[in-house]
Amino acid sequence: MDKIGKVYIIGAGPGDPELITAKAIRCLKEADVVIHDYLVSREILRHASTSARFIYAGKQGGDHTLSQEEINRRLVEEARRGHTVARLKGGDPFIFGRGGEEAEELARAGIPFDIIPGVTSAIAVPAYAGIPLTHRGLTSTLAFVTGHEDPTKPASDIDWTALAKIGSLVFLMGVKNLPEIAARLVEQGRDPATPAALIRWGTTPDQETLTGTLADIAVKAHAEGFRPPAILVVGEVAGLRGRMNWFETKPLMGRGVVITRPEAQADEFAALLTARGARVLRFPTIAIAPPERWDALDAALARLATYAWIVFTSANGVRFFFHHLRETGGDIRDLKGIRLATIGPATAATLEAMGLKVDLVPASFLSEGVVAAFAGQDVAGKAVLLPRAAEARDVIPEGLAKMGATCDVATVYRTVRSDWKKEELAAWLADGKVDVITFTSPSTLTHFRDIMGPEFRLPPAVRIACIGPVTAAAVKCAGLPVDILQETYTIHGLVAALEAHFSSP
Repeated sequence: MDKIGKVYIIGAGPGDPELITAKAIRCLKEADVVIHDYLVSREILRHASTSARFIYAGKQGGDHTLSQEEINRRLVEEARRGHTVARLKGGDPFIFGRGGEEAEELARAGIPFDIIPGVTSAIAVPAYAGIPLTHRGLTSTLAFVTGHEDPTKPASDIDWTALAKIGSLVFLMGVKNLPEIAARLVEQGRDPATPAALIRWGTTPDQETLTGTLADIAVKAHAEGFRPPAILVVGEVAGLRGRMNWFETKPLMGRGVVITRPEAQADEFAALLTARGARVLRFPTIAIAPPERWDALDAALARLATYAWIVFTSANGVRFFFHHLRETGGDIRDLKGIRLATIGPATAATLEAMGLKVDLVPASFLSEGVVAAFAGQDVAGKAVLLPRAAEARDVIPEGLAKMGATCDVATVYRTVRSDWKKEELAAWLADGKVDVITFTSPSTLTHFRDIMGPEFRLPPAVRIACIGPVTAAAVKCAGLPVDILQETYTIHGLVAALEAHFSSP
């Protein structure tokens, strides 16, 4: 008999990809097949193995890609094929998530399964809106209710009389039935002046909160065109939002920022943006690849002891240099006696993380800054090694040559076009989700234009941000505007410049 696989029924959390649990990530990485819902973000799906197969089972506004019966059948079928299956559900699988039904089906079929609880939107979304569901002096009772049930049907499962007496009420999926929900509570004695809050796309950069009372929240929601997915909070605690609104006040809240950096290098930038409330849109236009030939570096490594300095102009250069050094039988001990210089603090940090001391970091994080920094060093008659990208300016080797140094250039990596398609960005632009496109090197721009094609035109409202004057010059040369250019040529500096730009009147 073939081996039976296992199913993980996983709660992915309420929307913020950082609210998924460590155990959920571990189980997701083990999965051969991932069956995921509509509200599960792409950032969460990135935790899955690159070899995993994805099955979309989304349900949106009554439009079901797969019926619940079909989802149940797929879970059993994939497990019987010996696969490890991650059933990835928004929020918590046992809080109005139909996870219990799926677990019952697996149990009937004899399929082993684990339940991985998730942070439920019923708690997280009000918290992100600045609403504590319990608060001493206001309420110590709390109820979670499905708002999806039709409250006007004769045989409602909801005890509205009991519900009206509970301090804090959280209705999930209640937008469509909002007038009936409010009316039922008032009919059963709830004060019409009770504070209420409707929170849409909670815990994400698209979060919107509408406040009012039981008497007027439905009218306000209709006037604002408030649509699902949203959560309704009823109770005195909803009145605390005015003092505790922490998430929607972030400096880049709701601003869509496109990152064109390579996928492997985007995480730090994305984390900084997310912490400030931005909607991070990953659109890597380049990928980093090894050089077509290692001849120059091999020759340099053969005479490594002759170099007085090695100058690194990027973290990629550091990684590829030391990877090849190890592959050819060497290690960091071979650098004994060689001084190290970098173009900036990020590259220096990469070296320092390896236990290496950086001797020279220029004040200006440009090739010209590196040359200026060497003006105070005695390099005449000395050999310098410059491991760098295949296409780079010759400012450093030419500048060092003028100082009497011998500078050997070795290509250690190259940038190539990524396999991302223009349709991805075009869809974001059409939906109005993009506020700014960032370029962190001339190559990100070159391949951006290559991907988007000559017919592409940037919408007037979309801004362009660049990291440093070299990239800015390339953008201008391409006939595009440079709207944001920071003084500190680092990712932190770029984020600060974005904040300043979008906070200015």
